[in-house]
Amino acid sequence: MKTPRREIIESLREGFPVGCRVELLRMDDVQAPPLGTLGTVIGVDAIGTIHVDWDNGCGLGVAYGEDDCRRID
Repeated sequence: MKTPRREIIESLREGFPVGCRVELLRMDDVQAPPLGTLGTVIGVDAIGTIHVDWDNGCGLGVAYGEDDCRRID
């Protein structure tokens, strides 16, 4: 997967600031938390992965262009 442009990364960081709450909508990984799992954003990295502290203890990030979550607060 190609690294997203800087503008996209900045947009993700603005849309998903540290501490905001999210709901998982789609993640194609056998170790993914169940859809609908809630969590708290802990950061967005340089390749657009939204890192989330999921309420169920999972540590997988939401990969830009592959997975999907929505802000709920």
